[in-house]
Amino acid sequence: MESIALPLQAAGDWIEYPESVLLFAVLALAGIGTGVLLVLSLVVYNRRRTRTYALVTLAIGMLFFRSIVGLGTVSGAVSMPVHHLIAHSIDFVIAGLILYAAYGSGPSSSTASVGHSD
Repeated sequence: MESIALPLQAAGDWIEYPESVLLFAVLALAGIGTGVLLVLSLVVYNRRRTRTYALVTLAIGMLFFRSIVGLGTVSGAVSMPVHHLIAHSIDFVIAGLILYAAYGSGPSSSTASVGHSD
């Protein structure tokens, strides 16, 4: 346990040792979970090969990268200002990718008006 505690103590003044171990564990589980989701989304994209699936796979890949940035912050490798810049930028990119995937998968304006009379 001491070998894990020493790197986690380097996280800085924003978090103390006992909490840093819990945070590291949560981030590790999030990284494992998003890593599994990334592999699954790559398999699905490989089967479907559409732009929508590519965008969703990219968004899940960004979630995985965000977990890596969080682990780097807790271990002291990424400073808190850099963490915030990267993490919030990733949030924006993920939202954009998902919205673009949803927008692109909807019906076009010409097919949406078929069968509807005013």
